[in-house]
Amino acid sequence: MPAAMKASLPALTIMLVNGAKDMLLAVLILAAGWMVARWIGRWARDLMNRSTYVDDTLKPLVTNFVRYSILGITLVVVLGQFGVQTTSLIAVLGATGLAIGLALQGTLSNVASGVMLLFLRPFRVHDRIKTSDALGTVQEIGLFRTTIVTDDGLYVSVPNATIFSGTITNLSRERIRRTNFTVEVDRSENLDAVQKTILECLAREPRMLKDPAPTVEVDSLGPISTFLVVQVWVENRQFGSAMSEIKKRVRHALQGSDVSAPVPVAAPAVAPWTPSPEPAAQAADQSGKKPN
Repeated sequence: MPAAMKASLPALTIMLVNGAKDMLLAVLILAAGWMVARWIGRWARDLMNRSTYVDDTLKPLVTNFVRYSILGITLVVVLGQFGVQTTSLIAVLGATGLAIGLALQGTLSNVASGVMLLFLRPFRVHDRIKTSDALGTVQEIGLFRTTIVTDDGLYVSVPNATIFSGTITNLSRERIRRTNFTVEVDRSENLDAVQKTILECLAREPRMLKDPAPTVEVDSLGPISTFLVVQVWVENRQFGSAMSEIKKRVRHALQGSDVSAPVPVAAPAVAPWTPSPEPAAQAADQSGKKPN
């Protein structure tokens, strides 16, 4: 073995020992940070679920923020254990993040839209909403996508940018809601009597609100029928069941008052034949001529 190599063996041994110590310590720090992040993340989730002061919309976001913050601090400590300068590392990560952001503009637009949805609050978790892509109950508002469960139990994940750029109809925000359905009756019926019959049956519905008062208005006049619009205000949480019961009450009330529905008149399959007036006039002219 060369003398130079023999002289460097003690220093190399010390470097290997120190490197092994740093590697072992870094692995222990990484494992401890990972376990602490999971434990504190689970604790934060349970705490958020029990809390009545934090909105359900923000609970998943706060939980994930706590967990990933601990993981980020752990990674910085591990890199510092190997002598990496964190200031230069942050600058490199910033430049890398900028390049990735330019390449993933569509994905980052979902993040920006998710932040705006959380800030503006057009809807919250457990609200029933209608968008261009789905109709159902909001289950979770994430940074990238919003999860909606439809009325028939389908799981729909919609990009935040699609929701934020379109029209959002929140069906749960307001306390009261109005029904709006039409009733068709024969044109020969007395409209004042029909309106009175419908309003009397609506007055017996306990879920109907007195203020605003219910209305029955004439919507359109057809050749064989008249369309009436029934508008009743009810509590929003009872809208579905109240809507069905109100329609049943109106139908039974009209049947009990012998209010007839319009009977469509079928058009004749073949139009009746009518003689043309021109041949008859020509025949009369010819009969009126005298022979030469």
